[in-house]
Amino acid sequence: MTPRPFSVAIELDGAGAHPAAARALGLDTREVLSGSRLAAHVREAERAGFTAATLADSPLGTRIDAIQRTAFVAPLTGALGLIPTAHAVYSEPFHVATQLATVDFASYGRAGWIVGVDPDPRIAVAYGRDAVGSEHAAATATDFIEVARRLWDSWEDDAVIRDTTTWRYFDRDKVHYADFEGESFSVKGPSIIPRPPQGQLPVFTDASSGVVGDVALVTSSAQAAVSAARDAGATLVWLELEVALDRAGLTGAERVERLDATETWAREGFGRYVGDAAGLADLIGELAGSFDGIRLHPAVLDEDLEELGRAVLPELRRRGLHTPPVVGSTLRESIGLPASVNRYASKANA
Repeated sequence: MTPRPFSVAIELDGAGAHPAAARALGLDTREVLSGSRLAAHVREAERAGFTAATLADSPLGTRIDAIQRTAFVAPLTGALGLIPTAHAVYSEPFHVATQLATVDFASYGRAGWIVGVDPDPRIAVAYGRDAVGSEHAAATATDFIEVARRLWDSWEDDAVIRDTTTWRYFDRDKVHYADFEGESFSVKGPSIIPRPPQGQLPVFTDASSGVVGDVALVTSSAQAAVSAARDAGATLVWLELEVALDRAGLTGAERVERLDATETWAREGFGRYVGDAAGLADLIGELAGSFDGIRLHPAVLDEDLEELGRAVLPELRRRGLHTPPVVGSTLRESIGLPASVNRYASKANA
């Protein structure tokens, strides 16, 4: 059997994981969120050989959402996986599913989806919805994933025929209703666009949310956390890790100390590595025995991304721990998920 690849992803939203990152870089909000800056970081992440880049999101505020930002950078890359966060508690599942499918077309099969499961009442107000509790939010997000998957499958792979003699764009017998009835919504379908290139986009979920996808994101390196995620049904498990590397004559600890003088880096739950590039490569080598991948959250994006690309990923490649994605590969292939089978086509051919 071919060994499953070890994935190395990076979060590219904003200025970095440290709350003082933007001030350290001397950037205002408009500069932090500029399209040119995002494009530069995406290109740099692809050159470095990262498996994928992720983009966080929040429905609060006036910024462009992560799906649109992902669509913007998709044509600028050829191998890098692109994984936006899209929220699944108060938003419309049909809209999100078709938007994600469109990003998969734009990236030629390199898109994924991090499922946002945040019941924050302020988000409910932004969507004109009634606020719900955490259990209801998890149940709604679970239904949301099921609907998205049914919609992505609602067109069989060969449904589009473009028959000019009969003026038929698609074969109606190969387009299916989703027919979902849930507690919070119902969706008839089918989708308004053909099946995306990957068939099913890889679905990523926070392992602590109570929602299960293809890839579980966990914040603890304890074996119990890994086992729990796999037992819950996740095919792959990735570790979340914040990083602050030695750079430009300063140790990682000195950099964090300077940043903390402005605002303390106190996010709870996440693991954190502060130190040199070789030490991070050693740590990732140890983690590769238990995890299928890792998502790095740089303290200061502009600084740590450069150091990761210069010293960490080349060392991982030298040790045989990581292989960059190749042009033409899908995200499913790059992270080690099997090809997806259309649920409706298998029934039709039974």
